[in-house]
Amino acid sequence: MFITVRIKQHERGLAFRHGDFQGLRGPGTYRLWERLLGRRASVIEVVDTLKTRFDHALLDVLIRHADMREALEVVELADHERALVWKDGRLLAVLGPGRYAFWKTPYKLEVERYDVATLRFEHKRLDAVLAHPAARTFFEGIDVDAHEVVLLYVNGRLIEKLREGRYVFWKNAGRIVWRSVDLREQMVDVAGQEIMTRDKVTLRVNLVVTFQVIDAEKAAATVSDPTQALYREAQLALRAAVGTRTLDALLGDKEAVSGEVRGTIARRVAEFGVTVRSVGLRDIILPGEMKAILNQVITAEKRAQANLIKRREETAAARSQANTAKLLAENPVLARMKELELLQEVLAGMKATFVFGSGDIAQQVRSLIREPAESG
Repeated sequence: MFITVRIKQHERGLAFRHGDFQGLRGPGTYRLWERLLGRRASVIEVVDTLKTRFDHALLDVLIRHADMREALEVVELADHERALVWKDGRLLAVLGPGRYAFWKTPYKLEVERYDVATLRFEHKRLDAVLAHPAARTFFEGIDVDAHEVVLLYVNGRLIEKLREGRYVFWKNAGRIVWRSVDLREQMVDVAGQEIMTRDKVTLRVNLVVTFQVIDAEKAAATVSDPTQALYREAQLALRAAVGTRTLDALLGDKEAVSGEVRGTIARRVAEFGVTVRSVGLRDIILPGEMKAILNQVITAEKRAQANLIKRREETAAARSQANTAKLLAENPVLARMKELELLQEVLAGMKATFVFGSGDIAQQVRSLIREPAESG
C-alpha cells in the first residue's frame, strides 16, 4: 500500500528512512510504501520555507548533508560573536552565541558578523537596528547633548570621552558604565546659613555661587558630585568670612565678603576641575529684635543728619544777614535804595495819592503808616 506526499513550491521535504535522514526533497509528488499496521520505513517531513528560520531537533545531524548545507544559511557564533540577519533588505534577527539556520530561498538573505570585543557598534542603518524588538537584549546606547560630555568606563577603566552624538555598545562585552558631566554654567544657592558674627550677632545669610566644570575627567575622578562638593566648600568659606567680621563691617562692605568667599572656594574647587564664575551675597537676614534696634539706630542717625543740615542752613542764613547789614552800613546809598524797594513793596496795590515835603521820604511814609494805627 502506498501513500502520496505532495511538496509545494515554497516547501521542502526531509526524507527519513528507519529514523535516519536520507536527504532533502524539492517540490513534487512522492509515493511512499506503507506497511501493514501503519508502520512505514520511509517518512517525509514537509517544512515551509516561508518560515525563514529553520528549527529542528536534529539540526546538528541535518546540516551534515550537502544538500541541506546548500539550501540553508547556517550561522555559527562563538561567545564573543554576534550577527545581524537581513531578509530582502529588512532586519530579520539579531543573533547571540549559538547555531542557527535560515532558508536561502525564496528571498535574498544577508548575514553580518560582529566581534563584541570591539565594544562599540556602528552601522549605516543604526536606527533600523535599534528599532528591532531584540535590540534591547543585545545593545545599550546613549545620546550625548551638545552641553555635556560622557565618560565611558569599561570594567572600571576610562575608555573614552564622548561628545555630542549617539553611541551604541554591545551588551555583555564587559561592565559598561558611563557618567554624564554638564559643561554649562550652573548656579548653587547656599540658602539659610545661620552664622554668628564676631560681635556675637546671629544672622542668616544667603549666598549664590555660579560655577562651571572645565575638566570633566578630573571632576569625575575626584568627587562623586561636583555640585555638592562646591556647596559644602561654599558653606565653610561663608562661615569663615562672616565669623571674622562685626555686623557693621559686614553690612558696610558685602563685596569684600563675596570676594573673600570666592577666593577661598576657587582655590579648593580647582582641585576637582571646576572654576568659579561669580559669588554674591543675596540676602542678610537679621533676627527680629536686632532688626528693631538697627531701625532705631538708623532713625537716630537720620534725625541727627537732619538737625545738622538745619543748623547749617540757619548759620548760613545768619551769616548772609550779617554780611548784608555790614554792607548797608558801609554804603548809605545802597541802604537808601533798599528803603525805596521796601517802600515800593509796602505801597504796591494801594490807590492813594501822597504829597511829601522835603526831608527823609522813608521817615514820612513810616509816619503815615503808624499814625492810623496809633489813632485806632
